[in-house]
Amino acid sequence: MLESTQRGDLDITRWLDWFPGCLDRAFDITDDILAKVLLKAHFWKEHVHNPLNLRQRTMLNRLLGGFEGNVTCSNWVKIATCSPDTALRDIN
Repeated sequence: MLESTQRGDLDITRWLDWFPGCLDRAFDITDDILAKVLLKAHFWKEHVHNPLNLRQRTMLNRLLGGFEGNVTCSNWVKIATCSPDTALRDIN
């Protein structure tokens, strides 16, 4: 939009109409990201004393980060690169 304004008649009205919408979308995205970060921080603050192994922490971070789908044993095996028995123990 800025480039087309510079190449045209230098009337910035269209750019002034476009820019606030762009800025508003950037704020919305930032709000979403910040909400996820704060959710993660709050979760880990509450569960700091829970004994979790690295695979469990990795999976919980994925879930808190917006993992889509179901947490199944087979998904756990793929993501945590472990055996099905280990995945089942981690889930339990």
